[in-house]
Amino acid sequence: MIPHPSHQPPASARAFLTGAPGTAALAEHVLATGHGQWWTDRADRPRVVAVSCGDHALLAGDPTAVTPTELAPLAGHYIETADRFLPALGAAFEQLVPWERMLYIHRAEAMAPRVPRGVTVRRLTPEDAPALAALDPSMSWIHGSWEGPTALAASGAGWVAVRKGRVLAVACSRYVGSRYEDVACATAPDERRQHLALACVSGLTADIAARGHLASWSCSRDNRPSRLLAWTAGFRLAHEYVHHIAGPVSHASKLAEAA
Repeated sequence: MIPHPSHQPPASARAFLTGAPGTAALAEHVLATGHGQWWTDRADRPRVVAVSCGDHALLAGDPTAVTPTELAPLAGHYIETADRFLPALGAAFEQLVPWERMLYIHRAEAMAPRVPRGVTVRRLTPEDAPALAALDPSMSWIHGSWEGPTALAASGAGWVAVRKGRVLAVACSRYVGSRYEDVACATAPDERRQHLALACVSGLTADIAARGHLASWSCSRDNRPSRLLAWTAGFRLAHEYVHHIAGPVSHASKLAEAA
């Protein structure tokens, strides 16, 4: 597929839903922030369009209009698409693993968090960029949809729990849409079970509501800690769905197309 600069999305961007919760807000996030990448099968009147941000991607259009090799840019992504694309994706990648997901909407009051002494919970500021860059490697995915800690720190879409300059937990709007903002959070491995993520999420959801938006939360069905945190923070299950993890590009499909 042909890449397009994120600030020049193809006209077929309207193939994706607007005002949708969860990762479905990804396309709107890329349009609004410029963080992400658009892909089409051809520059003029594209028949297939994909948009990626962080490690997630949306794919829409006519699956018969794209070859397995042309889908190669989506390798390593969590792909949300219609079932009609599954045969093409299956031919494009060595592995295509389904992953059951759960989508929650913020509908209730959160449990009041108890923050440990010495910890400050507040909004992110641009000055927090170095502290975000110094996060434990297991937490670095949190700024993936903002293409780095600097943009997330300056976004106005995050809250942190801080002790002596160190970020212990962070919650942010991973995808900002026209109606929904999808929430993500991460806590340092040695600082868990102290309500730090809950405190950050509570502050963030209040900000989201003040912006006139609704907060959503999406996670794996198997991620029990995330599901419990979502419930405690006032999120309630809306529906379940499946996305697919694309493995390496299929060597067999390359040979078939070269023959």
